[in-house]
Amino acid sequence: MKVIGSNNSARTGLDPYRLLIDSITDYAIYMLDPTGRVVSWNPGAQRFKGYEAGEIVGQHFSRFYTDEDRTKQVPARALETAVREGRFESEGWRVRRDGGRFWAHVVIDPIIDPNGEVLGFAKVTRDLTERKAAAETLRSSEEQFRLLVQGVTDYAIYMLDPEGQVSSWNLGARRIKQYEPEEIIGSHFSRFYSDEDRAAGKPGEALRIARQEGRFEAEGWRVRKDGTRFLAHVIIDAIRDDAGGITGFAKITRDVTERAESQKALAEARENLLQSQKLDAIGQLTGGVAHDFNNLLMAILGSLELLRKRMPDDPRARALLENAVQGAERGAALTQRMLSFARKQELALEPVDVPILVRGMAELMQRSVGPMIQLTLRFGGDLPPVLSDPHQLETALLNLVVNARDAMPQGGEIIVEASRLAVAAGSGLEAGDYVRLRVADEGEGMDPDTLSRAREPFYTTKGIGKGTGLGLSMVHGLAEQSGGRLDITSRPGKGTQVDILLKPSREAARIRGPRADTGPMSSRPLRVLAVDDDALVLLNTAAMLEDLGHTVVSASSAMEAMRALADTRFDLVITDYAMPRRSGLELSRDVASRWPETPVIMASGYAELPPGADVSLVRLAKPYNQADLARALHLVTAQAVQA
Repeated sequence: MKVIGSNNSARTGLDPYRLLIDSITDYAIYMLDPTGRVVSWNPGAQRFKGYEAGEIVGQHFSRFYTDEDRTKQVPARALETAVREGRFESEGWRVRRDGGRFWAHVVIDPIIDPNGEVLGFAKVTRDLTERKAAAETLRSSEEQFRLLVQGVTDYAIYMLDPEGQVSSWNLGARRIKQYEPEEIIGSHFSRFYSDEDRAAGKPGEALRIARQEGRFEAEGWRVRKDGTRFLAHVIIDAIRDDAGGITGFAKITRDVTERAESQKALAEARENLLQSQKLDAIGQLTGGVAHDFNNLLMAILGSLELLRKRMPDDPRARALLENAVQGAERGAALTQRMLSFARKQELALEPVDVPILVRGMAELMQRSVGPMIQLTLRFGGDLPPVLSDPHQLETALLNLVVNARDAMPQGGEIIVEASRLAVAAGSGLEAGDYVRLRVADEGEGMDPDTLSRAREPFYTTKGIGKGTGLGLSMVHGLAEQSGGRLDITSRPGKGTQVDILLKPSREAARIRGPRADTGPMSSRPLRVLAVDDDALVLLNTAAMLEDLGHTVVSASSAMEAMRALADTRFDLVITDYAMPRRSGLELSRDVASRWPETPVIMASGYAELPPGADVSLVRLAKPYNQADLARALHLVTAQAVQA
């Protein structure tokens, strides 16, 4: 076998491989025979494993393993893997002579002669617990050192002379950097650096630090023979003679590109998780605030509705009353957007023909964006109907179009298009075909920070008084509740594309005409038990019921309601869902158990009741007015008659 680095041997009088191994301070490098017995031992291994050479040479390397690992045949499998795959690498607990444990990174490479016979194994171990390794001095022959160094393929281990010229080259260096020994020995190691690093003087700086401090360690981009780059972890140790003079440098390089890419992917995944958790937390807060706000609005709207009936015919006073009603209704619309973001809004999902819906809104959208904006509609062929709430989808589309208009103050084109999109598994959605409703503009676009916060409620870039910051969050909530997703892509100066992905419906789209205003339903006088922990809502509900001609008993908790039911017979119970200590759902179960003939109306500001809720319960969404209340009473009494 050719002796690499013989020119340096003549200069120093010592074997370059022995110098190389003796100079490595962070790794224990030793040999095993084909059966796994130690045939060489260095002071580095002695330092963190605790064995003298005389104690360990000839012993099986399995004694470094824990009892558990030996029971599981881990040492034997390690050698089998090294022979079968050409290399074994792992991390795990190892045992020192005194019984103490340390966490070790281990690489085992088989040493094979030209005939394919396994001569033994090169074993490289690093103590990751202390991040130190003892000074490595091999006591084997020159051939053993040469075989050991040449057998390591996961690390580029080679020597530099005092000026930085390469004087030895191992198989690991050949594999990682792609140069044959005859191509690189005698060349300066700076050729592995990028042009910009060479211009910055980084190779010389590395040797300077190694001379002064004895060691240099860094990570940076290096260049292979074919011009490709890889991220390298580099250690350079100064080699000194007995007088302390520099005789050269030992250099170890490892390709850590894959590790860096994994860390980058992990960081991105963590960022996505944090963003998801952030949005979920905001959604929980938003849902709770909207629920409480709904109760306040219900009390205001109900009281204004009853006040309207009792007001004298005073045009000025009536105008003020109507103004208050409109303000409260706008507040109710705002809470619906908040609940939509929090995915707690009541949606009426039905099959919707997207092209028909968009074309039906074309005139409204064009009026909303004004004459300086060109509105273009595009639809792919054979689009299936989607499952969504048509009214909420119209609102979402109008929000997106208005946002696009605001991003183009000088005018431009807004494209609204719908097409099929195949979604693969692992994308966060159920795999399959979706319909993509896209609104694209050629406006200002968003920077990465703005884009990352675009879905957050109350976040707006339109300035004070020019937006609620709930438009995109509402669209996000609608898409999520419909089983789809909201995607936004944008770059500053390149415009924005907002995609609503919607699941296709298996049913044909319904033809939606104008809804008739049926008005409040009449009902016979009833004895009603009204239950709500909010005193304002309870008073308002009782007043509306009494105005409809019913007799009302009020209860502020489920326990108080149960006492009232035990004393008096009621025709029905109307209860709030979210109450402390005992919810309205639990109350409804108690009523069904003890008074099955008494129906229950469940009032709630949330879209969904928890699992196990009686689906036959009549629901009343907050905030409700007197007409909504009358319809619910009529539905309950009609069901009772049919039963």
